[in-house]
Amino acid sequence: MKLGIVGLGWWGQKLVHSIYGKNEHITFTHAVTKEPQGVEKFALDHQLKISTEMSDLLQDPDIEAVLLATPHSLHVEQIIACAKAGKPVFCEKPLAMNVAGAKEAIDACIQANVVLALGTNKRFWPCMRELNKVINSGVIGKLLHIEGHYSNENTGRHFSEWRTHHHEAPAAGLTGAGLHVIDALVHFAGPVKNVQAQVLSSRPQPNPLDTVTAMFEFESGMSGTMATIRSTPFYWRIHVFGEQGSAEALSENELVLRLKGQAPLKTTYDNVDTLLLEIEEFVAAVEGKKPFHVSYSEMLATVDAFERIVKCVEQNE
Repeated sequence: MKLGIVGLGWWGQKLVHSIYGKNEHITFTHAVTKEPQGVEKFALDHQLKISTEMSDLLQDPDIEAVLLATPHSLHVEQIIACAKAGKPVFCEKPLAMNVAGAKEAIDACIQANVVLALGTNKRFWPCMRELNKVINSGVIGKLLHIEGHYSNENTGRHFSEWRTHHHEAPAAGLTGAGLHVIDALVHFAGPVKNVQAQVLSSRPQPNPLDTVTAMFEFESGMSGTMATIRSTPFYWRIHVFGEQGSAEALSENELVLRLKGQAPLKTTYDNVDTLLLEIEEFVAAVEGKKPFHVSYSEMLATVDAFERIVKCVEQNE
């Protein structure tokens, strides 16, 4: 399958590189970027045809699907454009900046009968896949509470000017690391009913130092908390508590299971290439072999939780 990508910055290049030479049935052939001079070597090395206009890619009959690695505020209009062109589309998170936009994007893809997939590669981490299995097994009993934390140094290390704008990245690190946590919480606990949130900042862009914390009540009756910090070393934890025990996903490949009357059991798994796996699953969905792992209802619930946090933070400023 021939893929095109819109956006060839730091993350767009990672997506292209994740497939290159690793799957003989999938290849990126075209890329759209507003700064072609800065990616000439990368394009040459990865055999990419470069354009500065998305319309060139959408009008190309050889392109069978499109990936978007573009500024957040462009996602909805670009998804709709892909749908109108009959191109299945994979969009990096956030799907949209609000629920209204998310619904527009999803409805456009449903009406055009094209696949819409979302970049949630952390679901492919071994610890998260095993956490999903543990929860589905029922071994920890009725779910009561969930905690999530994801922090990293990506904002300072991979600075892009558009990411400094408030309309592209409201609530500090929420659109970067925080959305992966929200996705995990929604996946396990369901839609959010109420939220309280705050942002505390002590150093501005381009190398910010700030924290986001939120407390949730889910429609399922579960409670939850999340946090994300920019400019601190990588850390990932999703901890689900049930009446019979808890399961904690750590880093990329560790899971700790704690059951009543038993010693904690820690298991370590081999690392995987999550970007390769999610693109392969997107292609499989386009080919009708299997559905993409994130449902439209989960996409909407995640954007809803995101929008609620942003509004709460803005009210507290």
